[in-house]
Amino acid sequence: MPARTANTTPPATGETDALLRAELGGAIRKLRKERGLTLVQLAERAGLSHPFLSQLERGLTRPSMPSLHRIARALGTTQQALMATAAPHTDGAADTVHLVRAGAGLPVSNTGGTARMLGTPAYSFHPVEYTGVGEVFADFYDHPGDEFVYVIAGEIEIELRTDGASGLHRLGPGDSIHYPGGTSHRWRAVGDGSQVRLLTVQNATGEADHHG
Repeated sequence: MPARTANTTPPATGETDALLRAELGGAIRKLRKERGLTLVQLAERAGLSHPFLSQLERGLTRPSMPSLHRIARALGTTQQALMATAAPHTDGAADTVHLVRAGAGLPVSNTGGTARMLGTPAYSFHPVEYTGVGEVFADFYDHPGDEFVYVIAGEIEIELRTDGASGLHRLGPGDSIHYPGGTSHRWRAVGDGSQVRLLTVQNATGEADHHG
């Protein structure tokens, strides 16, 4: 059976950026209400300010990847899943082609650069492009979905923590690494972080485990 007509995400403009922010804010608000949480309660769980979350839900601001991670954990989901909800889609069918043009997708600021969501909720995986990476390790991340990381340009060190032990891996252009869900991980650039480009793919899973 042939795929349905392609759903094309155009390059971001001021108008489309506002729509993406509104989609993301609406998704956070919907999930918060489904969890029976007030804005104040979510702010406390995520360690973020109540005014910031209020602006975010109304589409007046955009979160960074670290703050989106905190929100996602507090809501029992992942940052990639929340980002995917802001991807324009028509009927949400998995057999609809989803085409993302250069410069399109939901951009989210990240330490040392930006992250751009390339997927849509209809699919069982969430691809994200990172342009620019911080040169100092930040906090560890973990999520339920397995993750694949491919280095397009530049060089990174990625630290994985499993069963109480840590392993450090150095990756350059063309290198990749794949680790199971629940693995605590963090990465940093080796050299000029602005030159690093990564593609990550995380499989969509059920709700995330709560860890405080």
